[in-house]
Amino acid sequence: MTSLRLATRKSPLALLQATIVKDLLEKRGASCELVALETSGDQRLDVPLAQLGGEGIFAVEIQRALLRGEADVAVHSAKDLPSESPDGLMLACVPERADPADVLVGRSLAGLGPGATVATGSPRRRALLLERRPDLHIVELRGNMATRLAAAGRNGIDAIVAAAAALERLESSDVASERLDESWFIPQVGQGAIALEARMDDLETLMSLEQINNEDAFACVLAERSFLRELGVGCSIPAGAHARIIDGMIEMRAVMIAIDGTNSVRGVATGKKYESLGSQLARHLRDELGGGSLPGWVGGA
Repeated sequence: MTSLRLATRKSPLALLQATIVKDLLEKRGASCELVALETSGDQRLDVPLAQLGGEGIFAVEIQRALLRGEADVAVHSAKDLPSESPDGLMLACVPERADPADVLVGRSLAGLGPGATVATGSPRRRALLLERRPDLHIVELRGNMATRLAAAGRNGIDAIVAAAAALERLESSDVASERLDESWFIPQVGQGAIALEARMDDLETLMSLEQINNEDAFACVLAERSFLRELGVGCSIPAGAHARIIDGMIEMRAVMIAIDGTNSVRGVATGKKYESLGSQLARHLRDELGGGSLPGWVGGA
């Protein structure tokens, strides 16, 4: 029997996601234990994500444990994973993906009055909200999912933005006031997906992970990550990409948007080669910018 140590963040949602993976693997004959770790992103809840540098703050410690041989599999929310794995590691598996969309909790977009306050720690969510509703007052929000959900309706906060997948996994989807259509409120790369990394030379583990891999979800996440990799930016930059399979083809929508929501460029690409589709779309959006940058853009393209 294969014995696997699954490294994960300590947050309740991360542990739940790791348990989902554990159950999938054990149904296929593996024996699994969870290795819970605290990341730098979990330790500094008083600092906005953009100031922490964004990319990798919830993943690096877990990847290091894998490289040190303290775990066999790294379990990540795909949206938290840096656009490239460290030397020696590879993205080996993406199980079936949950709903990639964002949701409002507290009030719907139409139900928010002029100047209403919405809380989110994501520059992408902030920018997309302001694009549709420039009157909104957007404030910073950090903490685990329970803390964020509890903020809606308190201390002057009318609504918060959350991932539909997080609510789904916590069996709390009924608290959502509105699901934001991903055709315009384009999700963060990898949102709704669980990403599993393993050591490239650990063939036994790679074979075990192959058994729970969802080929469509894997292809879509890789396409989205190629978009992010081409941009060379992390979650501190307002950009999003979402891929789906339609009639055997990958269709991907992407957005690059100014932090204040006043300017944006969007594009759609369709193809079969997930390795290049995202990078091609990213280059297309840069061309739409004319090689320059959007007014209000943070960090450029």
